[in-house]
Amino acid sequence: MGTTNARIDLRSWVRRLLGTALVALAALALPAAADDYPDRPIRLVVPFPAGGGADNLARMIMPKVAQGLGKAIVIENKPGAGGNVGAELVAHATPDGYTLLYGTNGTHAINRSLYGSLRFDPVRDFAPVSRMTLIAAMLVVNPDFPATSVGELIQYAKVHPGKVNFASAGNGTTSHLAGELFRTMAGIDIVHVPYRGGALAAADVMAGQVQMMIDVMPNAYPLAKSGRLRGLACTTAQRFPAAPEYPTVAEAGLPGYVVTAWDGIFAPAGTPDAVIARLNAAIRQALEDPQVRATLLAHGAQAVPGAPDDLARHVAAEAEKWAKVVRQSGAKID
Repeated sequence: MGTTNARIDLRSWVRRLLGTALVALAALALPAAADDYPDRPIRLVVPFPAGGGADNLARMIMPKVAQGLGKAIVIENKPGAGGNVGAELVAHATPDGYTLLYGTNGTHAINRSLYGSLRFDPVRDFAPVSRMTLIAAMLVVNPDFPATSVGELIQYAKVHPGKVNFASAGNGTTSHLAGELFRTMAGIDIVHVPYRGGALAAADVMAGQVQMMIDVMPNAYPLAKSGRLRGLACTTAQRFPAAPEYPTVAEAGLPGYVVTAWDGIFAPAGTPDAVIARLNAAIRQALEDPQVRATLLAHGAQAVPGAPDDLARHVAAEAEKWAKVVRQSGAKID
């Protein structure tokens, strides 16, 4: 009997010892996450090709963020399925702050309605860190097209239903859905022509194969400025600071029309709050840097630093907005 009790006491003592050790280890881990983060390089997954608009913007901002954190940020391009490949990778990564996602209105607002199924949840599987930029778009037409204003374009399309084509970077892209929103709000019959990327689409607008396109400013503005395309208006709520000579679509003939792309940084859900706060502070500091802000403006983007909760609210509002546009367009990708 005494031997049995001794064995029970020994097992209880071992369990208590193990429990104490686990608690101690957890306590040791917390300061490392909060106070010592980061202690090694951080990987930022950009879910789009190298050299594209998203990749370029990330590379404009993140060196300054890395400087604030005191550790390198390594950008890794993981393109595919409209950003879903890279987003899924980060959604399932260890939530320790060392794998982050460059998310966009595509990965976190459009794709959830556009794709038949996603292997990640844009809200549940991510912790918002910070918004970074608001990216303007521009309505452009072929220089020989008879319309020289938004109002003239709408009137022309009404007189010639089904005769005006609009190009896009592909089904479900921002340029496609921006065109669909323009079509429905203006009450006109224009025909969507999808391409494999914005460069090919713009080339055919310049060549006159397609009459119009609504593309992000980093792509469209240089072509309009050089005269290869005719810029009619920007899609922002107010005139874009770097191109004040262009009116907004809303003021030029289609009240209420506003389309902007955006980006932000996301971490896997479960990342410690202290790590999120550290990252947010570094990003906000970078986006307040005058040189960074000027560089972004010159490329058609405005810095919009904010708290994690700001990004969460923005994602919710954008998801609702784009879901409606996707439904109206009939676009769907399985």
